[in-house]
Amino acid sequence: MEIDTQSLTTCEVAADGGAISLGFVDATGNPATIRLSLNAVGALAMTLPGLIDKALQTRFGDRSLRYAYPLESWVVEQSSDPAQGMVTLKTVDGFSVCFSIPRQQQSELGEALVAQPATTVTLRAH
Repeated sequence: MEIDTQSLTTCEVAADGGAISLGFVDATGNPATIRLSLNAVGALAMTLPGLIDKALQTRFGDRSLRYAYPLESWVVEQSSDPAQGMVTLKTVDGFSVCFSIPRQQQSELGEALVAQPATTVTLRAH
């Protein structure tokens, strides 16, 4: 079944935290809801950024395009695993993503952030 949507109306977490419901209005104006398990939502969250980039690149015929989120704040924290840290990036509108990051990668990321930016970027398909 394929459903075209007009707008997203609600986003709710199930009382037990095991699922998320997304309410929307379909193309004919009728309300509908999709209920996704926590595992399915995690898989969807991992998939969406790549799909958004691919849609932009396809629409505009430019493989260098990326959907960039403006960063408002970031937090670096210690994970419960001593070998891992956590980095949370947050936008002005409240979108945030938390990454676990091994100590070595933290050092590499810090070095990359202070390095002079490359003057040109070349993308290569793999």
